[in-house]
Amino acid sequence: MRDLMGIMKQAQAMQQKMEDMQAELDRVEVEGSAGGGMVKVTMTAKGTLKAVSIDPSVLNPDEKEIVEDLIVAAANDARTKAERTMQERMAEITKGLPLPPGLKLF
Repeated sequence: MRDLMGIMKQAQAMQQKMEDMQAELDRVEVEGSAGGGMVKVTMTAKGTLKAVSIDPSVLNPDEKEIVEDLIVAAANDARTKAERTMQERMAEITKGLPLPPGLKLF
């Protein structure tokens, strides 16, 4: 019974840490870029787009599709960084817990 109580306490502590992490991920910002930094996208670690920055040199009307592709690439770069940040934070929270290998909590 003691082991069960210990596991329950660990589960409650992990739940609180996860709630704290969720709030933190709303504040953590990551930046993705494309075209050698000519297009930059800023988003939260949870994936909310915050800003787009485009170097004026790429704003040629004849190259509209290129700019659109660069925006998509920058957003994907930022999303990859956001996912990595979430995985790192989750690893910090779950370290030391007896979780089965391959279990994904997030």
